[in-house]
Formats: sequence, C-alpha cells, structure tokens
Amino acid sequence: MDLPRTVRYRGLIILIVINFMMYAGFFMVIPLVSVHYVQTLGFAAVTVGLALALRQLVQQGVSVGGGVLADRFGGRGLITAGVLIRAVGFACLAFADTPLLLFGAMLLSALGGALFEAPSRAGIAALTTEDERARAYSINGVGGGLGMVSGPFLGAFLLEYGFSTVALAAAACFTLIGGITLLLPPIETATDRSRLGFGLSLALRDRPFLAFTTLLMGFWFMWVQLTISLPLIGERLANAAEAVRWIYGVNAGMTVVLQLPVIGIVERWLRPLHMLITGIVLMALGLGMVAIAASFPFLIGCVAIFTVGTLLATPAQQSVTASLADKRALGSYFGVNALALAVGGGLGNLSGGLLIDLAITLHVPVLPWLSFAFVGLISAVGLTILGTYLQARPATTHLVGGHQQ
Repeated sequence: MDLPRTVRYRGLIILIVINFMMYAGFFMVIPLVSVHYVQTLGFAAVTVGLALALRQLVQQGVSVGGGVLADRFGGRGLITAGVLIRAVGFACLAFADTPLLLFGAMLLSALGGALFEAPSRAGIAALTTEDERARAYSINGVGGGLGMVSGPFLGAFLLEYGFSTVALAAAACFTLIGGITLLLPPIETATDRSRLGFGLSLALRDRPFLAFTTLLMGFWFMWVQLTISLPLIGERLANAAEAVRWIYGVNAGMTVVLQLPVIGIVERWLRPLHMLITGIVLMALGLGMVAIAASFPFLIGCVAIFTVGTLLATPAQQSVTASLADKRALGSYFGVNALALAVGGGLGNLSGGLLIDLAITLHVPVLPWLSFAFVGLISAVGLTILGTYLQARPATTHLVGGHQQ
C-alpha cells in the first residue's frame, strides 16, 4: 500500500468505527426477526429460517461481484453504496407483515451487504502489513463485539415501541454509516486493475484457497445459530424475549473484554490455522452441550464456551484468508471466500429453523444441537488435513505448525 502510514491508520480507524456501527445496526434488528415473526406473527420457524437463509446466501454469494468491482474501481464507493442499500432494506422490514414482504426486505438488505462486505474486509488487509494484520482484525472484532453488545440491548429497548421502530432505527444507523464512509481514504484492494475478471480467475484456480473456503462453511454454519437457533431455545428456556438480550450480551461482552487478551496469549502458541481449528472445536462443543441444557443458566454456559471458540476462530479465519490470498486481487479473494458464509451460513439458517421444527415434531430435542456440533467437527478435521498440505509449501508454512518462532 502506497498510502502514508498516518493515512492508512486513519482509514483503519474509520473502518473499525463503521464496523462497530454495522454490527450495532444489524444486531439491533436481526436477532429479533425470528422471535417477532415466529412468536408474535405466528410464522413457521422454517419460513423465517428460509428468509434469513436467503439474506445470507444472496449477500455472500453476490459478494464475489462486490470484491471483483472493488479490485477494479476501488473499495470506498462500493462500501458507501452498500450501506445505503441496506438502510433501505431495513426500512422496508419495518412494514413487512407477510412472508413475501419479509423476503423482499431481506433481499434488499442482502444486496447492500454484498457490496460493502468484501471491500471492507479486504480494505483492512490492504491497509495493513503482514505483522499488523492479526492485531487489526482482532481490534475490528472488538469493535464488532461492542456493536453486538449495544445492538440487541438497544433493539430490546426500542421493541417496547414496536418492531417497526427497531427496524427504522437500524435503517437510520446504516444511513449515518453512509455519511461516515465518505471520510475514508481511497482503498485499493488490487495491484493489478487491468482486467475486470482477472482477480476472480486467480481465486478460482487457487486450489488450496478453494479447499479452505469450502471447509470454512462449517464455521459459518455454526456461527449463524446466534441469529436463529440460540435465540429460539433461549426464549423457550427463559420464557421471555429478554433471553435474546442475555445471549447476545454474554457473547458480545466476552468478545469486547477477552478478544485482544485471548489472541495475545494464544498466538504465542498457535499459528493462525491451528487457532482457527481450536476455535471451531470449541464452538462445536458449546452448541453440542445445548442438547443437555435444561435451564437458562446452563444455556448461558454453553454460549460462553461457544463464544471462546469464536474469539479464536473469527480473527484467525480472516488472517488465514488474507495470507492465502494473492495480493494482486485481495477484493476478489475475499469475495470468493464470502461464499463460505453464503453456503455455510445459508444452510445453517435454513437447517436451524428446519431442525428445530423437526425436533418438536419428532420429540427429539437433541437433534439440532448434535447436528450443529457434527458439522463443526467435520470442518475441523478437514482443516487439519489441509494444514498438513500447507505445511509442506514454503509460502504457507507460517500459517500452520505448533509454537510460534
């Protein structure tokens, strides 16, 4: 990156601030979607799960295009356009009282996210050096955690005035983000802007990167249970909508307090890929233990284990993505990597609603949670095998191994 260090750091600060606001605006409304539409409006859980899956699938699927466009035209304009489109989607959600309108609002929200997600993640990689990157992603994770803390609490407070008020407040948040993005410096996510599809062709021919992206689906499959399965089981065990606030409060509070210290300690012993694998195993353990949760406090303990896993896995998967990516086309690589969230997250949302409905029908309450844990463990095993291959390649040896040198 040719920008002066002060300009790069200013850009990083702005990206971290708007990431906080994105998480706050998103988690202000999305965790309440399953509770509002299932418990208040009487929609089937599988219908709401399908709507959430559509948002996930479209956003991350179309993020490939967002990454390609960022490589060709720069990231700042795409981030601005994306957050404003999401603002329109959330505003529409305020008036969505039928399945068709719900799906339409989710689609708009997804298209907005598709434009800003890959450029903003690739922007952090573009504005940092290899040594700065893990710390930058960790700090960005703390910003996201603060947003996850404040968003659900603010959403629960505004819910007293109706779900429409919550959705409109989230729309206003993303509109404000649109103004702040104008302060960003130019973000160049590619060193070769000669051809529009050049970076995409590089990524699609990169077999180790594609294998990593495929295996990462298991991580996202589990992660999205925060938006559907955990809120539903929490509401059921606590018999109160405030359960959502506690689940997100614990998850995000631990992220804010522990993210940097945990990464600072663990990175002394584990390299990025093994940190990711360890995190995924802990996430699987946390979700699997929900199968025996008979009380809300026990559920919160499961959420805590799950959260420790995300503290390790989230920044690690971003660092591994940036390290495996060809520096000539960071945006395209991050766009292709978003397919892991598109497919894994989409299947996770759909399966979450479907398995919960099926568990009730079959009277097998452990079915969803053991299924989620199984998917995570399969992902961890696959990443371990991939690590053996990467360790034999000089360019990727730094991603795997035991103790840091």
